[in-house]
Amino acid sequence: MSIRGSACIAGAYEHPTRKAPDKTVAQLHMESAMGALADAGLGLKDVDGYFCAGDAPGLGALNMADYMGLRPRHVDSTDTGGSSYLVHVSHAAQAIAAGKCDVALITLAGRPRSESSSGLKPRNHGTNLPDAPFELPYGMVTVNNYALVAARHMHDWGTTSEQLAWVKVAASHHAQHNPNAMLRDVVTVRDVVDSPMVSDPLHRMDCCVVSDGGGALIVVRPELARQLRQPVVTVRGAGEALKGNSGGKVDLSYSAAAWSGATAFKEAGLTPADIDYVSIYDSFTITVVMQLEDLGFCAKGQGGRFVADGNLISGSGKLPFNTDGGGLCNNHPANRGGITKVIEAVRQLRGQAHPAVQVKDCRLALAQGMGGSLGSRHGSATLILERG
Repeated sequence: MSIRGSACIAGAYEHPTRKAPDKTVAQLHMESAMGALADAGLGLKDVDGYFCAGDAPGLGALNMADYMGLRPRHVDSTDTGGSSYLVHVSHAAQAIAAGKCDVALITLAGRPRSESSSGLKPRNHGTNLPDAPFELPYGMVTVNNYALVAARHMHDWGTTSEQLAWVKVAASHHAQHNPNAMLRDVVTVRDVVDSPMVSDPLHRMDCCVVSDGGGALIVVRPELARQLRQPVVTVRGAGEALKGNSGGKVDLSYSAAAWSGATAFKEAGLTPADIDYVSIYDSFTITVVMQLEDLGFCAKGQGGRFVADGNLISGSGKLPFNTDGGGLCNNHPANRGGITKVIEAVRQLRGQAHPAVQVKDCRLALAQGMGGSLGSRHGSATLILERG
């Protein structure tokens, strides 16, 4: 069953907080939920479907539904890391199409900045995990994992640090117009490559910010969306995929976006050439380059050249991306930035992005999420959204 046109995003809210030492994670979830509901013109009593992931405290949906006073008739706590929330939009559309719910609430929140959780320590602490005996002794950390992918890309395709730097440069050009962005200074390629090396070949400015905060989305039936206050944003296609280590036979040259993207484009009946704006998961600059290739916006190995010379800057580049500043400059709540990618895509389709970065006549947008670690096991989710 296709979900094309079966659901719409009627509410979207990005929590403005970037450091929240005085709030609990549950509070951030609740405040984000209320923001998205207000954006849609709905209330908690209207919600009959609830979606959350591993960032939700306690038993996830059970605890948060109780905390918010919800009585959902459909719940989903699928967790694929940072891509979870794009998966949730797809699953919410499926649930709506199947008659399981009418108004789905999706929330994300976290406090990694307040809790000093930056991804610089090994994440695989549980000895009962199947991969722990093979990885824990080597102390693999997130940034090293992505650095391996960047080094492989440079070796195979001649990609340069300067080309990767253009991703950060584009993000900074957009973040300067976002009052909530953590990093609002416009940077140059030289600034990026001269910043301290964190894990060769990635520099500090190749890495995303660490922030508290959260976000929420409201997904509803199309007929309800047309009655609400916001311009209609329709889910036209979706795809999700997982990629693992294949028992040690790891190919670092591609990501699971090659599969999730193909599924989403097929369902939408579109090609990359049709897309006006993209929100691409940007945990690191190499993450963006890999996904653009795997989604089909350029050939494999050409991502470095594709992003260079301002090609991602709104108003001048061929493919405007992450016009809120993305994870590289704006916000990466809970170390899981997927929901913010959907939020900015919704803003663009509504014509509500900052005027300096608003894409003219934006009709089709792609939101892409990545979860886990690009160089090992990870999840990918792709959404194609349409205005009207």
